[in-house]
Amino acid sequence: MEKFGKSQPVTRVEDIRLLTGYGRYIDDIVPEGALYAHLLRSPVAHGVIRHLDVADAREADGVHLVLTGADLETAGITASMAGVLVDNRDGSKGADPHRPVLAGDKVTHVGEPMVLIVAETLTQARDASEMIEFDIDDLPAKLDLARGGETIHPEAPDNLAFDWGLGDEAATEAAFATAAHVVSLEVGDNRIIVNPMEPRGCYAEWDGERLHLAFGGQGVWGMKGELARLLNLDKEAVRVTTPDVGGGFGMKAAPYPEYFAVAQAARMLGRPVRWMADRTESMLSDHGGRDLVSVAELAFDKDHKITAYRVRTRCNLGAYNSNFGQAIQTRLFSRVLMGVYDVQTTWLQVEGYYTNTTQVDAYRGAGRPEAIYVLERVMDRAARELGAVPWELRRKNFIRPESFPYTSATGETYDVGDFDKVLGRAHAEADADGFAARRAADAARGLLRGQGICYYIESILGDPSEGAKVEFCDDGTVNLYVGTQSNGQGHETVYAQFLSDQTGIPAHLIHVVQGDSDRIAKGGGTGGSRSVTTQSTATLATVDTMIAAFTPYLADKMGVEPEAISFDDERFRAPGSNLTPTILEAAQMVRADGRADLLTHEARATLPGRSYPNGCHVAEVVIDPETGKAIIDRYTVVDDFGNLINPLLAEGQVHGGVVQGLGQVFAEHVVYDEDGQLLTASFMDYALPRAGDVPMIGFTSEPVPSTANLMGMKGCGEAGTVGSMAAAANAVQDALWSAGVRQADMPFTPLKLWELIRDGAATAA
Repeated sequence: MEKFGKSQPVTRVEDIRLLTGYGRYIDDIVPEGALYAHLLRSPVAHGVIRHLDVADAREADGVHLVLTGADLETAGITASMAGVLVDNRDGSKGADPHRPVLAGDKVTHVGEPMVLIVAETLTQARDASEMIEFDIDDLPAKLDLARGGETIHPEAPDNLAFDWGLGDEAATEAAFATAAHVVSLEVGDNRIIVNPMEPRGCYAEWDGERLHLAFGGQGVWGMKGELARLLNLDKEAVRVTTPDVGGGFGMKAAPYPEYFAVAQAARMLGRPVRWMADRTESMLSDHGGRDLVSVAELAFDKDHKITAYRVRTRCNLGAYNSNFGQAIQTRLFSRVLMGVYDVQTTWLQVEGYYTNTTQVDAYRGAGRPEAIYVLERVMDRAARELGAVPWELRRKNFIRPESFPYTSATGETYDVGDFDKVLGRAHAEADADGFAARRAADAARGLLRGQGICYYIESILGDPSEGAKVEFCDDGTVNLYVGTQSNGQGHETVYAQFLSDQTGIPAHLIHVVQGDSDRIAKGGGTGGSRSVTTQSTATLATVDTMIAAFTPYLADKMGVEPEAISFDDERFRAPGSNLTPTILEAAQMVRADGRADLLTHEARATLPGRSYPNGCHVAEVVIDPETGKAIIDRYTVVDDFGNLINPLLAEGQVHGGVVQGLGQVFAEHVVYDEDGQLLTASFMDYALPRAGDVPMIGFTSEPVPSTANLMGMKGCGEAGTVGSMAAAANAVQDALWSAGVRQADMPFTPLKLWELIRDGAATAA
């Protein structure tokens, strides 16, 4: 049996359902008679709650429940919402301040939930919220990434949540002291709002013994555990489900206060309760992404070989620890700290700060886009300062193919790679040799053209283990139970395609079952580009288990010894027997014989290591100095994703990831005023990329099969974002360099570019 998919570009089977209005999202499946929940949120960024009176709201028309933080404490719900903690450089743990479900005696960011109101209609719930009287003594808002300011949490003096380091600081200092060349660059990575197509939402129901929460998330099992912990329930008393989800991008992986408050309301009322955020509410309360500033330094010898790399980062956690907040710019950033370059002397120091803003957590790539952005920006600056060709400076410092498996300076084991080959292909596909002529033609028209490249590497994986179960149904169809969760990536297609490829079961007869903690006992959810790699590995293990189970049964039918039977992805065969049943025919036979034990097969599998997708992005940008308008004229991607199970879906993931990266580079930007008020809380003020802003994206695969899994594949879900940010930003910087601009940070809006060009010209004069 072949151990990898046959790389067919199968179109997405779920799209017919999703695009014709038959998707089943949270708001489509709410139980009949569910009450509506609405949240009163803090209107100030930082303050002490001196007075909170909900009496009038409780008497308002249609209101069934008004729930405060004090009410939750009375009900015994006092546990803190959890977040990952990292170790400080001195060995202590990062700060762990208490985070309540509903605000207690203080508020720490605009939009923090204070009171949950449940009523017959949403209008009644909103009207009742207007009747709540409260008085908050304002405190100064802490917004900068520096020590000091009004203390948000006593557990974090100077608002420093952690001071983390990784590498050999002394050796790195020594290497810089003796370097022939040192290049330094401060790199800003602005905050964004995730803005999936479907906002966050949930409903909860309580039957007197068990709680059921349905929510739009990225995995049900973590949510199940947290519901049980915070609401003081046995895990067996909690069921969590997830229907269709309209985008997640890491933001929907986390538990949020609203889910716990809605669940408790359903318990108290004995009726279903529903909640769905509107867009501004989402912008105020969803976890943000990025938001860090790094100073990156590269040390070179006289031949332009990198001898050491040093990064000092200050990152924003928001008001509390989020799910993975402390890990994003530390552990996850460090996985690809040195990228694809053969350097063993590194030092990464990260300081995390609490601010009076919404929490920051994972956003498409989670730490890896941030790390590659910093590295590839300073590599581009190094090429300029050293007088080197950006392509050749990278090539000179690549890890060579014969060095794999390669252990990076931060302990990652890169399994395989041929970066030189991928770079060469990108150079050709992007027509890099023709760039000078294109630039000259634009210059003659008064335009600035720049080319930027980024060579990225990605480190996939969350939980390396996953399970799969195959169930043969009475109607001749097959259920494939999976432990991941689709947020729109096309899992229903690729999982059915892969199982069909390995068994011969027609793909249209395979139904993918996901997102139900009662039907699937355990799963790792979706995140870290893990889904297809881990789930397909588990499917392979399940197919092996299934064949092993069918073989002795069929040996009796075929009159041969079990070891004589083989399976070739379509049929069981044995020398001397005319019986050659398919898997489905074998299932029909065991059903007829009453062998129900052979109708369900399951297995778990654990990957031995991560895979490392990598590739080269090349962007060309044209800027009009008169208006500051930037146009992405050409965009080329050459990726090494190993073996592709479905090239069409892989390319779609790249396109989506690139667009999200370009959105941050050219338009998306979160702005708070000095009081911590969010000024970009609607699409009137927060700009998402539109179709007209995005170029045609050339995509080419240059695979080197991974050795870290049986399929030889490498995850691709986040790769587009990881590579696009630096490629586009470097292109802008390249265009601006001739205008005298030496420092440029995202987002490159027309106003910013116009001002940079004006100031650059003035400086040059």
